[in-house]
Amino acid sequence: MAKRGVEEVVVVALEEKGGAMAVVVEEKEQKEQKENEKEEEEAHPYAFHVSGPRNVAKPNWRDLINSSWKDTNYKRSVIACFIQAVYLLELDRQENRTVETALAPKWWMTFKYKLTQTLIDERDGSIFGAVLEWDQSAALADFVLIRPSGAPKAILVLRGTLLKGPTIRRDIEDDLRFLAWESLKGSVRFKGALEALRTVAGRYGSSNVCIAGHSLGAGFALQVGKALAKDGIYVDAHLFNPPSISIAMSLRNIGEKAGFAWKRLKSMLPSSSEPQADCDEEIKDNSLKSWLGNIYGDKASMGLKQWVPHLYVNNSDYICCHYTDPGGKTEENEANKENTGPTNGQVAAKLFVMSKGKQKFLEAHGLEQWWSDDLDLQLAINKSKLISRQLKSLYSLPASQVTKRPR
Repeated sequence: MAKRGVEEVVVVALEEKGGAMAVVVEEKEQKEQKENEKEEEEAHPYAFHVSGPRNVAKPNWRDLINSSWKDTNYKRSVIACFIQAVYLLELDRQENRTVETALAPKWWMTFKYKLTQTLIDERDGSIFGAVLEWDQSAALADFVLIRPSGAPKAILVLRGTLLKGPTIRRDIEDDLRFLAWESLKGSVRFKGALEALRTVAGRYGSSNVCIAGHSLGAGFALQVGKALAKDGIYVDAHLFNPPSISIAMSLRNIGEKAGFAWKRLKSMLPSSSEPQADCDEEIKDNSLKSWLGNIYGDKASMGLKQWVPHLYVNNSDYICCHYTDPGGKTEENEANKENTGPTNGQVAAKLFVMSKGKQKFLEAHGLEQWWSDDLDLQLAINKSKLISRQLKSLYSLPASQVTKRPR
């Protein structure tokens, strides 16, 4: 009996020891798994240190003397990184990455910003945008006492189409919406982005807020920014590879060409009393518009004067290359001159064009090119017909002003 008792004690001890060893082994396996995940994250092609900008400095005390944000190249590069962060926020969500292994944070933390809001598509739960704000506590750790001049207090960033996972259906749905109607106002993402931008603009002031987007996200950013500009709220806007192709635009172009050809044909036909009456009415209408334009000219062009978005396009990208098409001088354009913006030297948008010769589509449409070291941008000096058309409502006379006579 005594011998049996000793054996039982030994078995229990061995079991306890085995259990302890199992715990140690399990902890070791978990540690190895975390190390493997960390190594995988470090080697991931989308990790900041792998594919991020090489020559873009972090904010430091020197920014108190000469702010890097005043450099247009620096500003463009950092904003492009913020947009990349939104793509990675959705990828992190899809791949169930933890706080330790998430790829997205490095893309904003490096520049002393923090994530304060994610914009979620209620249809599929995907992340399509984010609000980033200046992180003063993180900046103080690097002796950056105040926010550098030119750095926004808050920025709303919107991603484009992500051809992966459950979000692809809703992304393409909005792509088709723009393709068909040249408008994104019917999307739930438009409403969410507009509310978010309006909120941060009200909190920090429109001059301290920025909106940016890439591809489909640039389309949303343009239309959201324009909607706020109509209300007199003008925010800095940076649009990378914005979509420029739509069926509606193509049909409109065909209609304009047909109308112009018909007018030329009519001018060659013998005149009659009826066409003459139409012509007189058209002249009268244009005279009225011109008279109203002289009276309300400053107010009508206010949106254009104060809201000038920045567009970044690549000539090899067939999605956005139509922004580089010049307006051209036609009878139609001359007749509707008041709808194409002021002619006093101001421009409807700052259009930056990159030409690298023939490129593959994915390279020309990619976001990474906008923070690359060998970027060669040219500020387009020609007037873009597409920009003028898209911003036309900002410098057209409101209907209430056309119908109401001034006192």
